Amino acid sequence: MKKFDIHEDPHRRYNPLINEWILVSPHRAKRPWQGQNETISTVKMPEYDSECYLCPGNVRANGEVNPQYSSSFVFENDFAAMKQDEIAFVDNTEATFFKAQPERGISRVVCFSPKHNETLPEMEVSQIENIVRTWQKEYTYLGNKDFINYVQIFENKGSVMGCSNPHPHGQIWAQSSLPTQVDRTQVNLKAYYDQHKSSLLHDYLTQELQQKERIVIENEYFVALVPFWAIWPYETLIISKRHFGRITNMTASEISSYAAILKILTIKYDNLFETSFPYSSGIHQAPTDGTEHPEWHFHMHFYPPLLRSASVKKFMVGYEMMGESQRDITPEKSAQMLRDLSGVHYKSK
Repeated sequence: MKKFDIHEDPHRRYNPLINEWILVSPHRAKRPWQGQNETISTVKMPEYDSECYLCPGNVRANGEVNPQYSSSFVFENDFAAMKQDEIAFVDNTEATFFKAQPERGISRVVCFSPKHNETLPEMEVSQIENIVRTWQKEYTYLGNKDFINYVQIFENKGSVMGCSNPHPHGQIWAQSSLPTQVDRTQVNLKAYYDQHKSSLLHDYLTQELQQKERIVIENEYFVALVPFWAIWPYETLIISKRHFGRITNMTASEISSYAAILKILTIKYDNLFETSFPYSSGIHQAPTDGTEHPEWHFHMHFYPPLLRSASVKKFMVGYEMMGESQRDITPEKSAQMLRDLSGVHYKSK
């Protein structure tokens, strides 16, 4: 019988954060591609676009005029996914098939920079530090509202990720319930903490730093790695070395370290295929329900869709939709590829 080789043989890997398995098929990475190729934009973006509703001084869809902002700018989403209004509702949560409940929330947009063409990897670290401080303020402001129990900070970058405006920006959705993925993570983090009296991600990071096989970047306070259970080809996870649960727990030094690792990681993404690399990213941190939540450990997910080049993306179809998530290139291989890339943006060379 052949000896199992995790780098060559099909196998499943376990994700302890959400209690799911993923199928890994390393041998399939060699297959030829005759499928869809995405269209790569070659349009050079201007610093200011008079037609962009996010640029300084421009009019948004609701008729409001953006200020002449010079750093990050936050406003209520003009097409919010949730509303703050209280709604009278007849409780039917005991129903078998037709359960529903109102969901209150607030949706906000965070413009990262006044420049229409300035993405995170092309910003100065000091500018990214300002964005982090903006996230801290928003987490505090929104989390202090009595009907908000979770604050989700995220960014969709690139049209392939459904981003409707190329002006560099992220979003914050704050709501009364824990979103499904957060709730699943909460359950698993708490179960681990209750059993071991330590943070799941702190213990996981300790072992990753010992193995060093999936580490992409490490600085004084943070580590960026490809998680053992990664689904997307170049998925990464930023984890704080110190155990804390909220972005507001960061020291000034940690803010600088976090901003630096965000810049280098996104530079490496852009350098991989020499394109403005699309992704969805988001911060996972403790709920704002008034409970301490020592089980939570600050981390940030990056889910990029590109697979083989700037024009070939991974599709979640067929087996992934009907069975479970699956990947070809191993996390170890993609970590090595990202790790070996320059930390200097390809446009600067």
